[in-house]
Amino acid sequence: MTTLIYTHAACFNHKPGPHHPESPERLEAVLQALKTPAFAGAVWRDAPLASFEQVLHVHTPDYVAQVQAVSPTEGYRALDAGDTILSPGSLEAVMRCVGAACAGVDDVVSGEAANVFCATRPCGHHAEADQAMGFCVFNQAAIAALHAREQHGIQRVAVVDFDVHHGNGTQNSFYDDPDLFYGSCHQSEFYPGTGERHETGVAGNIVNVPFPRGTGSSAFRAAMTTQLLPALRKFAPGLLIISAGFDAHHLDPLGGLQFTDDDYHWITRELMKVADESADGRVVSVLEGGYSLEGLASGTAAHVRALMSD
Repeated sequence: MTTLIYTHAACFNHKPGPHHPESPERLEAVLQALKTPAFAGAVWRDAPLASFEQVLHVHTPDYVAQVQAVSPTEGYRALDAGDTILSPGSLEAVMRCVGAACAGVDDVVSGEAANVFCATRPCGHHAEADQAMGFCVFNQAAIAALHAREQHGIQRVAVVDFDVHHGNGTQNSFYDDPDLFYGSCHQSEFYPGTGERHETGVAGNIVNVPFPRGTGSSAFRAAMTTQLLPALRKFAPGLLIISAGFDAHHLDPLGGLQFTDDDYHWITRELMKVADESADGRVVSVLEGGYSLEGLASGTAAHVRALMSD
């Protein structure tokens, strides 16, 4: 078995406007980093279109109808107060994001792949059941978790998120279900203002590890080793989904943490060890944030090298 990488040209056609941080150039940087000889062993596939039935695992019918209605045929339309913008290609792009994540689940469950990386955009972890937030339209990581349950009977699913921003949408989708785990490390007192330690879910199934601005490698690895990873092991997921954001990278202009490429490689390998213990190694990773093109490219490359067990 090998690592599968899902992407699609439609993901370049989500264009939220000039100077918007969530630009098509982000995906171009990721693909340039991964289409090198170091990743020759990976198998590439086009991300399929999701069904709206899959999207409805997490999002409300009214919200899905709103996204469809707002999607423009020309120009731009805002889905929220101003930073989640749709262009004519956006609806297909977000449906490819969801389709990739759900297909990745199918692949690791069937044994088609050892693990999967979804090189898609836009990101999704801020999207709530009934509203867009923070560049995110549909929450592909949360949808994939519920897809695993509905289609494959995997009751206990975990999402671990190392984006610099807390994934409020994923947390809120999981909060009241003891068989869904959400673990996040993120910068505190930062957008979106959620993710405090006391937010622990209905059964301790939410684990937040907030970091002050400036936190670097040693504090990050210590907190993961003593807090988030033990909680994940105790939960013993049957499938692990990673919300892989790279805006905690020390080069990122929007974040304030100081993670390195080696940190992303390390945490990926540690998460894979947990998946080996309880989930037959089944890992699906979906791209979230990252706004330094250099940091995004090198961080993603380190992450995927780890998935490929270099």
